[in-house]
Amino acid sequence: MRVLIVEDDCDALDLLENAVAYFGYDVTTAANGADALELIRSGQYQLVVSDWEMPEISGPELCREIRRRVSSGYTYFILLTAKTGIQSRVEGLRAGADEFLSKPVDPEELQVRLRVAERILALESRDLVIFSLAKLAEARDPETGAHLERIREYCRVLAQHLVQSPKHRHHLDGDFVQMLYMTSPLHDIGKVGIPDSVLLKPGPLTRDEFEIMKQHAVIGGTTLAAAAAAHPSAKYLQIARDIAFTHHEKFDGSGYPYGLSGEAIPLCGRIVALSDVYDALTTPRVYKPAYSHEVAKNIILDGKGKHFDPEIVEAFQANEGRFIEIHQQLSTPAADLATVSA
Repeated sequence: MRVLIVEDDCDALDLLENAVAYFGYDVTTAANGADALELIRSGQYQLVVSDWEMPEISGPELCREIRRRVSSGYTYFILLTAKTGIQSRVEGLRAGADEFLSKPVDPEELQVRLRVAERILALESRDLVIFSLAKLAEARDPETGAHLERIREYCRVLAQHLVQSPKHRHHLDGDFVQMLYMTSPLHDIGKVGIPDSVLLKPGPLTRDEFEIMKQHAVIGGTTLAAAAAAHPSAKYLQIARDIAFTHHEKFDGSGYPYGLSGEAIPLCGRIVALSDVYDALTTPRVYKPAYSHEVAKNIILDGKGKHFDPEIVEAFQANEGRFIEIHQQLSTPAADLATVSA
């Protein structure tokens, strides 16, 4: 990550530059706020460390200018100051600063503040990546849309139940639930690589066409695996990769693309598998009407230990009411009517 340091004192600038470079960041420096603003306009800097008192443009003024700009991403602003008292901090916050550091700067505290900034900026990047990829899948497949919304809600319900279970309580937490919620809409991202003649066919697929359709799991998984390899610290990409690869695997090993079985299938893939099937059963498709919750439930119970992880089926049974609510809230009136009457 690039860090722009703005400081008019040469000795202080050297110390800051050396420290930030030692922490592993790509550093650019500016001796005043006017030069810094020109660099920021290049769009290369999301993290700025600036002194308060500077010629031409002060630190707070620089921050105000950044906040007034129309930008494609957020700029995290750390303000350095020798000022003390609440009023100075209030002034800096009003200007749009995210953090304050007292001068002289303690290198260890600076490193901690930079790591916090990195995490916050990474969250923004994560959300943008997931949203963009999900919209790409939605543009290719007319059956997505609300389907993606329902899938992630079903996944969250199941994951929240599992987090409370004795088996998972010590290694799963709310972060896993949130990442699953965020990434589950990417389960079918590989459909962007399926020909329209197969993907958009208005009716049941032939055996050969289904073999082509099955490739979406490999296409999506391979694409997200490349992204995860390029960004090994982005855990959400690893979960998205596992979901794309394994959401059509079956607990007894009869699924695709690799015939994985049992707990060799990542937990995220097992959760999405049940959620995806439930949604497919309870919504109308060109080749079938919407089935009622009871019909879908019986199909899922029949698949316990075969298609689905028994533990996840039990989580589904314990949360049937939430599944029904989600379906009703996120379905069209026509779909609701068909489900109720089936």
